[in-house]
This record gives sequence, structure tokens and C-alpha cells, in this order.
Amino acid sequence: MPIKSLDELKKIRDNQIKKVKLRESGDSEDQTIEILVGMATCGIAAGSREVLNEFVNIISAESIDHIKVVQVGCMGYCHSEPTVQVNMPGKQPIIYGNVDRATVKDIVEKYIKQGIIIDDHVLIKTFNSAL
Repeated sequence: MPIKSLDELKKIRDNQIKKVKLRESGDSEDQTIEILVGMATCGIAAGSREVLNEFVNIISAESIDHIKVVQVGCMGYCHSEPTVQVNMPGKQPIIYGNVDRATVKDIVEKYIKQGIIIDDHVLIKTFNSAL
């Protein structure tokens, strides 16, 4: 698809910058939700790069600005890669395993937006005494 104007090029650039910021540190100063995607070798081999990109694409497309997507190393659940930990304020962190693109959509739509835990993919509900 050819770019037809300078304004169109600037819009593409701005969208890409938003995606990079979302991956690095989140979109805004007031971060309330963290999504940690395991990006160790085992995770990448199992598809975690696609999972991370899907989170970024969905969050960007829906203009959700209170979520931070973070690449992390090994979470220790190599048998269930790709793994994703979701940290929501006031709730225990939840680690999801065997996450694919469809599961990413469910995590955003069901868990993040509605608070419904996706039991099929839960590896562990962690305890954090600071919550």
C-alpha cells in the first residue's frame, strides 16, 4: 500500500511510536495494569513474540491507555509457554499459560475489562502481600 501524502506518513509514524512506547513503558504516567510476557528462548520458540504483538495491537487499536505491556525473561513455566502474568491493582497477579492470539483477546476482553478469570489457561494465582 503506497503512502500518498506526508500527513499519512506522519500518522503511520505516530501510531508506531505509540506502539513502541506501549511495549517499553506503557502509554501514560498513571499505569494501573501490567501485562508481563515471558520472552526467554523457550517462550519465543513457543510463540511469545506473536502473543506480545497481539497484546500491543489490541490495546493500541482499542486505545486503552492504562495498560503497560512488558517483556520479561523466564518465568519458570517452560512447559506452558507462552506465559503471561497480569497484574491488576487490588487483585492477585495471575499467570496464564499456553497463551495464543485467541487467548490474548480473551484476557483483554474477559479478564481485564470484565474481571472474569479464564480458568482454562490459569497456571497460578500468585499471592502478593502488598495488595
